[in-house]
Amino acid sequence: MTALHVKEEGKRNGYIFTSESVSEGHPDKVCDQISDAILDAYLDREPRSRVACETLATKDRIILSGEVTSTRTIELEPIVRDVIKQIGYIHPDQGFDYNCEIQNFLHEQEGDLARNQGAGDQGLMFGYACNQTKSLMPIPIEVAHQLLVNLAAVRKSGAIPYLLPDAKSQVSFRFQGRKPQNLETLVISTHHQNLDEPGFEELKRQIIELVVEPTITEMENEVDFDVEHLKVLINPLGRWHDGGPAADTGLTGRKIIVDTYGGWAQHGGGAFSGKDPTKVDRSATYMARHIAKSVVGSQLADECLIQFSFVIGDEYPVSLMVETFGSGKIPDLKIAELIRQEFDLTVKGIIEYLDLDRPIYLATAAYGHFGLNTKTASWEQIKKLV
Repeated sequence: MTALHVKEEGKRNGYIFTSESVSEGHPDKVCDQISDAILDAYLDREPRSRVACETLATKDRIILSGEVTSTRTIELEPIVRDVIKQIGYIHPDQGFDYNCEIQNFLHEQEGDLARNQGAGDQGLMFGYACNQTKSLMPIPIEVAHQLLVNLAAVRKSGAIPYLLPDAKSQVSFRFQGRKPQNLETLVISTHHQNLDEPGFEELKRQIIELVVEPTITEMENEVDFDVEHLKVLINPLGRWHDGGPAADTGLTGRKIIVDTYGGWAQHGGGAFSGKDPTKVDRSATYMARHIAKSVVGSQLADECLIQFSFVIGDEYPVSLMVETFGSGKIPDLKIAELIRQEFDLTVKGIIEYLDLDRPIYLATAAYGHFGLNTKTASWEQIKKLV
């Protein structure tokens, strides 16, 4: 095939883009939720608490580390155990449950950082929105999240017996240009209790009937795409008896692409969970999402990418970039000027505008910080810009 024919074939067939999600029971997400539950506990008692909490989960053990500055003393062990229990690690024979050992190495934050009123660190942050879905999220990550939200629901309700909390999903869409056309491949891998082969096959059938089909139907009611050639894979490697932190060590902040846009848009590199809003890794990324969503929601563009960067100690970002990928109704530079006029981009201004000094973060620590999971969050609201 000549180069010209390859190029023309690509125009007709487009390309496939894949995103993945992980469940609330994934070891890394267990850690994110514990870190954010601890953050919430401090903010609930003292809104100006400074928290940077890191969690490690492994077989029969949780290890806490990091820095906290607060006038309040909080007993953390009950918080940690409650998070683990609510996730669903309640079986003592699986190697990890809410009765595990907890080691606490959190200590007071270094003085200069604790007193700083500007950005808590240097860094760059991205926010993104597009009109692929009603939540203005890329459709591959939205479907990947929703599959696992629905899987958790049938696990907790008992509709599908033998499910355990650890799970992953992967979703591949074929695109033409920047528009989704076909759902090509859908994968769910889930941890489960010991099953024989007939029981395992029944489990897979139930997941397709009670999770996959309702999720696709729900999304088809929102977005027009084809599923004629969809390939569905449930536990493609076979039965999965050994999962969770007993089989795979978890750490806070290792699922940053799952937390944001599934790889469809850039990520600045900083994780979110366990960090209070003075850490611009979190607060400025939330603000960038809010602004990008406001640009698209105001019909100034079909999609919008925002980038900020901060220098440690500075109140204002040192850069602001707007990219609408040719979809802008006005020039990107004009959109950037409008953003500077409409929003206070200082660290203090972001925290106050989005009301981030509140115990709101545990809800963000699984199934994405943006989109359907956080549709009531302040950064998911749309400010009309025109």
